[in-house]
Amino acid sequence: MRALRLREYGGPENLELAELPVPVPADDHVLVEVKAVGINFPDLLSVRGEYQYRPVPPFVPGCEIAGVVAQAPEGSRWSTGDRVSGFVWEGGYAEYVTAPPGALARLPDGATFADGAATVVNYHTVHFALARRGGLRSGETVLALGAGGGIGSAAVQVAKGLGARVIAGVAADDQVATARAAGADEVLVLREGFAAAVRELNDDRGVDVVLDPLGDWLFAEAVRALAPEGRILVVGFAAGEIPTIKVNRLLLRNVAVVGVAWGAFLDIDPSVMSTAAEALERMFAAGIVRPPVGDLLDFRDVPAALDRLGRGQIVGKAVAEL
Repeated sequence: MRALRLREYGGPENLELAELPVPVPADDHVLVEVKAVGINFPDLLSVRGEYQYRPVPPFVPGCEIAGVVAQAPEGSRWSTGDRVSGFVWEGGYAEYVTAPPGALARLPDGATFADGAATVVNYHTVHFALARRGGLRSGETVLALGAGGGIGSAAVQVAKGLGARVIAGVAADDQVATARAAGADEVLVLREGFAAAVRELNDDRGVDVVLDPLGDWLFAEAVRALAPEGRILVVGFAAGEIPTIKVNRLLLRNVAVVGVAWGAFLDIDPSVMSTAAEALERMFAAGIVRPPVGDLLDFRDVPAALDRLGRGQIVGKAVAEL
């Protein structure tokens, strides 16, 4: 089978196209024939050697796949030929991959493999963040940072599906259209002091929830944008620096900082995958969830796409087809 194998840690340039044996699944695992793979920031961190999960090179990275079940254990609820999307810690950049049954979700009717590969990491992460970790309630207001990218635009759609009003924060004017297409009620270009602009858009009250995949200086400003009893959901640090906060600010303002690590939580509660899949399937059927695949690539172009992702040059979500 074809696979993109990482020779050594360093960057996307260390990925090489290789012919490898088809993996043999463990007795309790599913073998999936991969049709499309998502291009994600955790993949970029993985090839750099900066991700928390660090297998010894050489290995095949890639965590987000969509394809067809090729082999499944009895009693797993999966059958040969089922169309699925899924999450794996490694091995996704290949024509076949194995996964535990609980790490797979059924593709909704009408969804393409590209849709599936654009859904798992971003949409399941933000559903877990908003619905479970953030306790988002219908009628609340959400500020989704990074809404010109994959996870931010997913946050806009899922928040709308959960009944929230959504303010989308984007990095530049050329990302405004992406955020509006995702369904944002308001779109704001994130400049220094943006908390004041957020408050102006919400009757000077602040927002109930901020979903933050960026970190760096934007985190502190987003905390200032919170209403009393607001929650900021820490999803990642794509903007660079990991921020810190003096906790007296949380105490005095009655706000909370909430960590979100969806992939790690799958090992604690595998039902998170199926719970989100059911909710996302309803949102897909209602036309609320529509993954914004900005770049549909050939499998050989994955290294170049990862490099562009690191430079902030991917709008929406990049997906490679096999």
